[in-house]
Amino acid sequence: MSEAAPGLSIVVPVYNGAATVGRLVEALSGLSVDGGLEIVLVYDGSPDNSLSVCHALAATATVPVTVVEHSRNYGEHNAVMTGFRHARGAYIITMDDDLQNPPEEVVRLYDACRLGGHEVVYTFYETKQHDSWRNLGSRFNGWVADKLLDKPKGLYLCSFRCLSAFVAKAVTAYEGPFVYVDGLILQVTQKIGTLQVRHLARAEGQSNYTLRRLINLWLAMALNFSVLPLRFATLAGAVTGGLGVLGLLAVLIEGLFGHPPEGWASIAAIVLTLGGLQLLMLGIVGEYVGRLFLTVNKRPQGVVKSVTRGGPGA
Repeated sequence: MSEAAPGLSIVVPVYNGAATVGRLVEALSGLSVDGGLEIVLVYDGSPDNSLSVCHALAATATVPVTVVEHSRNYGEHNAVMTGFRHARGAYIITMDDDLQNPPEEVVRLYDACRLGGHEVVYTFYETKQHDSWRNLGSRFNGWVADKLLDKPKGLYLCSFRCLSAFVAKAVTAYEGPFVYVDGLILQVTQKIGTLQVRHLARAEGQSNYTLRRLINLWLAMALNFSVLPLRFATLAGAVTGGLGVLGLLAVLIEGLFGHPPEGWASIAAIVLTLGGLQLLMLGIVGEYVGRLFLTVNKRPQGVVKSVTRGGPGA
């Protein structure tokens, strides 16, 4: 007979987390959760020995622990999607492996979602313990999300979130390679709550989010869930075209009734500006076409190499 499904699954993408994931699992294992809990560790092709640490944790776990191994690094959001597919709980919490989210906040978040009548609860922080450049990037990302996504105004999209199994199942119906979990969630439900939690400084190491990763995440959000960039390109083309017509009329009037216009430097500047704008618009269209090409050719969202289960009933 299969073991009864737990009330809560905790999905943790693991990347360079060898020094912290053990402490996280130990703290989560000691929590008292209605319906019980399980932990799903998704190893995402980390260069350190995180995988062996996760396997050791599964072998000695006091709660059900599932270790899912990606064949290579696919990114945090792709790892979360894999975690959703292996989670069995009625509710699922996602959190990082860096101990910046205190494990004791998990029970508060779980109760806020299941007892508050929400499908999803996002957390927010009074004070964020990220680097200043990371905070700036998060604010920019939030501003763009307000413009591009069907998001409640002022909602902070945080990776420490709780959602129902219904929402997780609907989200995992998406099989494309360019994943932005929050965008998928917002397409499924608007029954969203918020909860303020504490945010701690990193226990070990540095953030795995480089500028490149943040840009890729922003592109996934901007290009996968909105055609607004294409409309911007159309609007920019219409505006520059209109300015060009006005400029042509001005030149004709001055040529007929005044002195012929001079200034090759200004002409060159205008040509370069228009050329750059055209390349920008082509780049936006190219991004859409390229992502469509890779999606149609079934670029994998994440390849699971192995699944290891440990703890009671494994």
